[in-house]
Amino acid sequence: MSAAMQQIGTIYLVGAGPGPVDLLTLRAVRLIERAGVIVHDGLIGPDILGLARPDARLVSVAKQRARHTLPQEAINALLVREALAGCDVVRLKGGDPFIFGRGGEEAEAARAAGVPVEVVPGISAANGAAAASGIALTHRDASSIVSFVAGQCKGLAEQNWSGLAGKGRTLVIYMGVSTAVQIADKLMSDGLTPDVPVAVIENAARPEMRVLRGLLAGLPDLVEREAVQSPALIVIGEVTAREDIAVAALAREVVR
Repeated sequence: MSAAMQQIGTIYLVGAGPGPVDLLTLRAVRLIERAGVIVHDGLIGPDILGLARPDARLVSVAKQRARHTLPQEAINALLVREALAGCDVVRLKGGDPFIFGRGGEEAEAARAAGVPVEVVPGISAANGAAAASGIALTHRDASSIVSFVAGQCKGLAEQNWSGLAGKGRTLVIYMGVSTAVQIADKLMSDGLTPDVPVAVIENAARPEMRVLRGLLAGLPDLVEREAVQSPALIVIGEVTAREDIAVAALAREVVR
């Protein structure tokens, strides 16, 4: 078949949820099972990758802080190249592709190249962590507003976070472990009181999950003392201190 006649594949941006294989959507499972090429992040576990067919090509583009297997532009090019070669490509991401998953950038690259792209949402890290730890991100008595921010964005100190946390609000911070000192300083300098309750949820929805609780002023010490490792979310607000909504999973938590 000539290049002009070559059928173009589709790129599927698939959310793998917080980790457990049984929290995948049915559509995600079906796409993983039939995909010829799966490009996946480092947080995707062997149970999920084990759903792939035996002849599928599994390509890891695992990222760690300050060390990327491939830069984002190269990942975009990889997805487009495979699709233009006629392969249906599953781009498998932890959580949801459009919540701090760079799915928007990959979708734009696909469209610019004339490649069909479809987004398959997943349970977000925030939703998965909240459910597993028994923290209701909204509560009629405590919070009617939820905000998501990234703790590793460029220019963190210059960003305006005023109004994102405080009475009646819940703030969920992704990728904030390494910048816990700056996050605590920033929020307190923006007017948040030091005694606002916080929770750090490490390895949410996984067997090794930990829920660490404390106060905003002690957040940096909590992260350092407990040697918190990614993946972890920081949740700030009154909802993290509500004992009446705790579930059995909280038996593993550490209170500081």
